[in-house]
Amino acid sequence: MNDYYSVLGVQRDASETDIKKAYRKLAREFHPDVAGPSGEARFKEVGAAYEVLGNSDKRAKYDRGVDPRGGHSGQNAGPQGFGFEDIFETFFGGGQQQRRGPATRMQRGGDTLVTAELTLDEVVFGVKRDIQVDLADTCSTCSGSCCAPGTSPQQCRQCNGAGHVQRMARSLLGNVMTTSPCPVCGGYGSTIPQPCAECSGQGRTHSRHTVTVQIPAGVETGTRIRMSGSGDAGVAGGPKGDLYIEIREKAHPTFEREGFDIHCTLHVPMTAAALGTVMGLDTFDGAQDVEVRAGAQSGSIVKLKGLGVGKLQRSGRGDLLVRLDVQTPAELTDEQTDLLRQLAALRGEEMPEAHLAPIGGGVFSRLRDTFMGR
Repeated sequence: MNDYYSVLGVQRDASETDIKKAYRKLAREFHPDVAGPSGEARFKEVGAAYEVLGNSDKRAKYDRGVDPRGGHSGQNAGPQGFGFEDIFETFFGGGQQQRRGPATRMQRGGDTLVTAELTLDEVVFGVKRDIQVDLADTCSTCSGSCCAPGTSPQQCRQCNGAGHVQRMARSLLGNVMTTSPCPVCGGYGSTIPQPCAECSGQGRTHSRHTVTVQIPAGVETGTRIRMSGSGDAGVAGGPKGDLYIEIREKAHPTFEREGFDIHCTLHVPMTAAALGTVMGLDTFDGAQDVEVRAGAQSGSIVKLKGLGVGKLQRSGRGDLLVRLDVQTPAELTDEQTDLLRQLAALRGEEMPEAHLAPIGGGVFSRLRDTFMGR
């Protein structure tokens, strides 16, 4: 992985201001229109380093050991990066460059990924969220032209605006005419004698933005929301890339999500479970009544329909599934103990016999049957 800090000559704890200052200095020094063809490779290297370190999100990923630029090679590249296009250019004169004429400085901006943390209640109903993100903007000084105010690009004298030069070369096929990008203008057909000082001839600057995004109900951790044309502005006035918001869902202390359903556990006193009752439960939709039927057992499920998570890109909501947990009192007064003994005597349960539950009749089976609608 490239050491972008060394490329810009800054420490790893350098501030955004120090990084920007170092980039501007190096960009002016190695700009091809200032340093000539020999500075082009270094200029691109400096630009790549600033693309990562000048963006707080990309810099954070890089500091974790991930290069946001990816380092992907071209589709047609071979094992050493020499692909079909290189062969075509060597033997047949770089036909693509010849057909298209000079290259354009204008490039599409990169896509940007940011993370948004949501609480469960925000996931249930959806939410409008303001997100802070560092983005590239079209330079306000040069309007993306890359030129200092009052100046403009000039036609390259080396290639007369063609963007490429031709030369005779010997090859296995004999003498052939080859075409390659102009070494003076870099294939653009024009040079910029006076690059814009504000953006160092890139046509864009960086600043922090507040982006408002409407997050729909039903998203989950890993869901990505695409905002087309809201990413980085392109080089030299190029179109903006896309902005992606990746969702991270926070854990809730009492409710647990499973798909579009929500689960919780409700403690029920033993007497209430035996006699039956109605208990209040605070949900995301406000207070709701939970009916505990007489004789309710631990593990029983009470379903509150339509009180779960909103279904993503569909109508309706999941359910709220309330698991009953019957609480046996651990401490009794003498009077309560006497009453329970009287009840046990009336039910013939002073010395109950052991009875094993049949297979399939346990708590987990009841949970399974409830979820499967049996």
